[in-house]
Amino acid sequence: MEFKKNDLVQVTIEDMSHEGAGIGKADGYTLFIKDAVIGDKVEAKIMKTKKHYGFARLMKVLEPSKDRVEAKCPQARACGGCQLQFMNYEAQLAFKKNKVEANLRRIGGFDNFTIEKVIGMEDPWRYRNKAQFPFGKDKEGNIVTGFYAGRTHSIIPNRNCLLGVEVNEMILNEIISYMEENKVEPYDETTGKGLIRHVLIRYGFTTKEIMVCLIINGTSIPNAEALCRQLAKISGMTSITLNVNKKQTNVILGDEILPLWGKETITDYIGDIKYQISPLSFYQVNPVQTVKLYQTALEYARLDGNETVWDLYCGIGTISLFLAQKAKQVYGVEIVPAAIEDAKKNAALNKIGNAEFYVGKAEEVLPEKYEKDGVYADVIVVDPPRKGCDETLLSTMLQMKPKRIVYVSCDSATLARDLKILCEENYQLEKVAVCDMFPSSVHVETVCLLSKLNAKQHIEVDIHMDELDLTDAEKKATYSEIKEYVLEHTGLKVSSLYIAQVKQKCGIIERENYNKPKSDDAKQPQCPPDKEKAIKEALKHFGMI
Repeated sequence: MEFKKNDLVQVTIEDMSHEGAGIGKADGYTLFIKDAVIGDKVEAKIMKTKKHYGFARLMKVLEPSKDRVEAKCPQARACGGCQLQFMNYEAQLAFKKNKVEANLRRIGGFDNFTIEKVIGMEDPWRYRNKAQFPFGKDKEGNIVTGFYAGRTHSIIPNRNCLLGVEVNEMILNEIISYMEENKVEPYDETTGKGLIRHVLIRYGFTTKEIMVCLIINGTSIPNAEALCRQLAKISGMTSITLNVNKKQTNVILGDEILPLWGKETITDYIGDIKYQISPLSFYQVNPVQTVKLYQTALEYARLDGNETVWDLYCGIGTISLFLAQKAKQVYGVEIVPAAIEDAKKNAALNKIGNAEFYVGKAEEVLPEKYEKDGVYADVIVVDPPRKGCDETLLSTMLQMKPKRIVYVSCDSATLARDLKILCEENYQLEKVAVCDMFPSSVHVETVCLLSKLNAKQHIEVDIHMDELDLTDAEKKATYSEIKEYVLEHTGLKVSSLYIAQVKQKCGIIERENYNKPKSDDAKQPQCPPDKEKAIKEALKHFGMI
């Protein structure tokens, strides 16, 4: 049977997509139906057709699934931010576990693994410590704020999102009252006119401190004192600022922060670590689950106080400082300069002296530090954005051969892709945990432990040294193994360049042009005597000289 737009069909939902849409078939034709739950029998209207599948709108639930619940939020269907609010919480957790498992099997090619734990919330509501509300006008010309409907920039009025903290509604009421009394217009995306674009609210779950930041199409607001006076009456109000964004863009925040009242930052805790948070800071939005997520990462890192750890995509140092409590030394890398400044301030705030931070792309900083400075890592922790890790970074991690890699991921598809690369060579997937950071949504965080494979089987072979050439001797130990030996026995960090120089002095033949300067005029650092001695001892240990 051929279906067309606006046809009504009855469908039993048999599966769900990664985006949370119910999947069922009408006469063999696959349909994706938003807000439908596995086990539902529904009536749906076809909205769009493709050759082998289509999209339909849920019109009526004919027979509800055992996992279906009434949505708490009256705007749940219109808003689209809570794709799973019609599912009971146990079913949500099962959906997320299955999503991670499916990606690891299908994309990563992993078969022999189990998800050892699924970390849910006791109360999966009011968990967000950050919210961004766009402002606009409805058809009657009234100022409204809320959230954009799915895949649109139409505002669904809602001042009381059940995922956010309750004080948000009080703050929004005060801001709209101020705008109405002072005739302050909301921003119009079509014309580029109007002043108030968004309001960003942050809340410290431990400190109870509140930050309000108005994103404006200008550099000031009229009668700012009146607004500050009203907001300052709210218990916990700590920071009121303006963020300047005069560009016609979908990007919410601009780069310039202007103080209005109080401090420019608030503070909060994750576990025992205190963090200073600015309007531009990246900070996990669910502090209750963040503690559990980081504790799992720390557990998987297996630190005993003697390890050097690299934390890549470190943000404001949230995981880095957690790890520094148990590690010998932690190095963090992040591309955003302001985040690194925050990370350094947070380290000082907590009197943590064994954490250093570098600005730059992880895929550029780590290879440079490894190849030029001979940096070493016992453990590498990565927490990349949704696109996952850069190939250059994965390659460098494989060359460095840390004992363990802890991969924290917000996208299990790119996680599976990256783990496949890492586990093709020297690593095995040892542990997987799923942490529900975003109840009612399809998003899920995953923590994986990769352990370095150790060759346990060996055979004994009698061979005379005159049967080997010098390049065979060179193969006895890799550069990483030599660096590891030197660091362990002398505490010195040596670079690949220094090792190559010593090997040449000892008659171990290098490839032509290996480690030569790029030009005849270029100056090349020479290995210091103490490091030369240490490298020679390593070469003797590995039977290379």
